[in-house]
Amino acid sequence: MEMALSSALAPDSETQERCSSIEQHGQPASQRCRVLIVDDHAIVREGLKQVIHRDPAFMVSAEAACAAHALQQLRHGGIDIVLMDIALPDRDGIEFLKQIKLLTPSLKVLVCSLYQESAYALRALRAGAAGYVGKQCTPGTLLSALHQIANGKKYISDRLAQQLADQLLDDTPLPPHQALSDREYQTLLKLAAGMSVTEIAMQLALSVKTISVYRARLMIKMRMRKNAELTHYAIRHQLLPEFIDTSVSAAA
Repeated sequence: MEMALSSALAPDSETQERCSSIEQHGQPASQRCRVLIVDDHAIVREGLKQVIHRDPAFMVSAEAACAAHALQQLRHGGIDIVLMDIALPDRDGIEFLKQIKLLTPSLKVLVCSLYQESAYALRALRAGAAGYVGKQCTPGTLLSALHQIANGKKYISDRLAQQLADQLLDDTPLPPHQALSDREYQTLLKLAAGMSVTEIAMQLALSVKTISVYRARLMIKMRMRKNAELTHYAIRHQLLPEFIDTSVSAAA
């Protein structure tokens, strides 16, 4: 089944050339770079569509409110770029991103999320994303990211690039949350947001025992004992979207 789905998703040679020639030639509507928007909020999808339709190089050809619906849209083909949120109602966004790249490595994915870059950008890039933008970004930044990705490049903000450079030049140890696995990190965020182990297990369709193991591992790595400590840590490092300092994000 995965082989069949991979064949359906894999861009043909015409699709491969479509986005790479946008900048040089400009294309009629039938030749625009085709975007699939994946976000569970209808008002967000509508806002993204309005921004994207300002640029004649792109068109929104499909949208989805969850990972399952997005896969259905991808099976139909005709998608050049996936613009997706990390927080999806039916799947972990990083795991879904990995699935997309496993099935069709050539498909370009731009993550657009409320989470700070420090919270998810590096994990998204490692999972196969071509770029990461925050939902606090300007329309111009979003379109710039789409253009870079359409032309086969990666997109990261100047702020994230500076953070990476600082890490390379600085001997200061990395924050402990960066040493967590994707599942451990996902569990950390949900515990920090006040969810119980049982609630997390139900949402992720995993056993309570599995989530308990993730919790035990991350507590050891974080050198913490209580969920309240995780919450304070997540707030201090702006890992939760509801505690993001939007004034800092806007100025970046």
